[in-house]
Amino acid sequence: MGTAHADNAPTQSDFGGVGLWQTPTARMADEGEIALTASHVEPYDRYNVSLQPLPWLEGIFRYTAVSNRLYGPKSLSGSQSYKDKSIDVKLRLWTESHYLPDVSVGARDIGGTGLFSGEYVVMSKRFGRLDASLGMGWGYVGGRGDLTNPLSIISDKFNLRPTDSNGTGTFSSNRYFRGPAALFGGLSYQTPWDWLLVKAEYDGNNYQHEPKRDNQKQSSPFNIGAVFRPSQNLDLSVALERGNTVMFGLTLHANMAESTGPAKLLDPSPPQRNDASTMRAPDQVDWTSVARALRDNAGIQVSSITRRGSEVIVKGEQEDYFYSAKGVGRAARVLDNALGPGVDWFTVVAQQEGLATTETSVNRQRFAQLLDHDITLSEFHQSVEQNAPTPRHEELLYRAPVKRVEQSFALTYQQNLGGPDAFLLYQIAATYNIDFHFTRNLWWSAVVSADLIDNYDKFKYDAPSELPRVRTDVRKYITSSTVTLPIFQFTSTRQLGQDLYGMAYAGMLESMFGGVGGEVLYRPFGERWAIGSNINWVKQRGYDQDFSFRSYKVVTGHVTGYFDLGYKDVLVAVSAGRYLAGDWGATLDVSREFRNGVRMGAYATKTNVSAEQFGEGSFDKGIYVSIPFDLMLPRSTRASASFVWDPLIRDGGAMLSRRYSLYSLTSDRDLDNFNSNLDKIVE
Repeated sequence: MGTAHADNAPTQSDFGGVGLWQTPTARMADEGEIALTASHVEPYDRYNVSLQPLPWLEGIFRYTAVSNRLYGPKSLSGSQSYKDKSIDVKLRLWTESHYLPDVSVGARDIGGTGLFSGEYVVMSKRFGRLDASLGMGWGYVGGRGDLTNPLSIISDKFNLRPTDSNGTGTFSSNRYFRGPAALFGGLSYQTPWDWLLVKAEYDGNNYQHEPKRDNQKQSSPFNIGAVFRPSQNLDLSVALERGNTVMFGLTLHANMAESTGPAKLLDPSPPQRNDASTMRAPDQVDWTSVARALRDNAGIQVSSITRRGSEVIVKGEQEDYFYSAKGVGRAARVLDNALGPGVDWFTVVAQQEGLATTETSVNRQRFAQLLDHDITLSEFHQSVEQNAPTPRHEELLYRAPVKRVEQSFALTYQQNLGGPDAFLLYQIAATYNIDFHFTRNLWWSAVVSADLIDNYDKFKYDAPSELPRVRTDVRKYITSSTVTLPIFQFTSTRQLGQDLYGMAYAGMLESMFGGVGGEVLYRPFGERWAIGSNINWVKQRGYDQDFSFRSYKVVTGHVTGYFDLGYKDVLVAVSAGRYLAGDWGATLDVSREFRNGVRMGAYATKTNVSAEQFGEGSFDKGIYVSIPFDLMLPRSTRASASFVWDPLIRDGGAMLSRRYSLYSLTSDRDLDNFNSNLDKIVE
């Protein structure tokens, strides 16, 4: 999609994803683009979330409301319309060149109910302001079905498209690209006015095979309309579709990969250089004042300061700056102001919850030259060293007392979408969070939540389940008590070796389960892989989320391999083990992190539970986005918000929601944040 006013910038289709109206094109949005689209064309209302994690990969999550069909019996859902949930994916196979077009292949509703499922191959070619597309569709995309499937030359099986009789939604490979096909295509024209784009298409669907026997009259297979762009991040659409029905659409979009956030006006200014009269030998420095300055200006909660020859080492936890280079640069300035000649290196050892992960060393003279613009950033980078922290003989200059109490208040929001009770069920709650540290490696955490506003009084339907109700009892956990205690946990960490970490925990571990557990992680420094394992004995909590328990208990745990592919910061995590319902299986999680910390990902879990036992959805899957608050606030912060679109809450494939994970606690071992944002070291 890119800049909204660029010539021929791709727009979203009614179904979400780059396209014309009802049909996709081969085009892709820019990397990092997120688009929220709402469209209405009777009888369908569609709400889409489109993500572009990679230049050749597009993912879409969708809710469809069918206004003239009920969700179910009136006793269940009243007059609420039917809701369908689906996930789409599109891959670009070939990038446009002077003579050849973009070519993409995609599938709609790959893991939903299958009501709107369809596959397609499409190509697009640009001719100045005109962008032309031509494709072939199967299933819903090619519902006209007026062409014999060309793949039938491979096998007669491609002539018949099986129907999904149970509607649970599976990856039914025996349906992909099966059955009759149809051509579709169209034109997109960027007018001389940046704010206006016109689109016309030939639809591959004739609407005579609609889900729920909801066939629609089509007066014309041609759909035509316009996209209005009143601002850089807003598209408004109107079109005539099926020759007789008006479509209205709205798209909000932004490129999260390119976002740098607002100026940090509330951050303290970087320390100004002092004159030589204020500098002291290490044994004459007021280290208590230096530790305070490191906390206030560099964001480092110091645990100790030591000396090793001509090197001064600060160990502590970064609490303010998302960009680790920014904290290191400010720490170097604080130390430079305090120390006289004889100290040539400043080293910051990153710690989290008592675990040392990475030490970053900056040459004092070269850093001064960088600040004076005497050397370039790339030249300075050659003098920066990053190593695994190793025990060595050091002279202790300062040891900080343990920061005992950390507490905060926050407003939280949670929701359930697309259920039979109401399309949107929501809750706004006030939470109080407290951590009390007995030592740097042993602490107690608690979260108290008080319900402020919600509409969960409408939440009366418990989905059927053939498994232990480890997640589908969510209604009872939300509505049974106004004040709850989601977390009451004791946690201990331990450095088991230079690259080996351990953690143990006990208490109320999440809103639905309490118990005991432990985790170990092997994460070799400088490598792009890690492997970890956790095991937990847990018991189901009472619905009031107090200190009571129900009878169900289970041993659950997983072995997880983490693999950074070294390509565009794509991380693949594969977990195998036992889930909360006692089922065994594996979870695949693939995500991409951008330079500014935004992460887009998708996951899927398949266990030994059959599709019938699992229920609607067949298996657990979803897409998610994590966005650092640093991109939204005028003050630096390490906090982030995660948004997960999970089509259904089911009991199969459910993991324990652990408050801490060693992979997250050792995130500074991923050096990409530092190296990709080294320019922040001078801010």
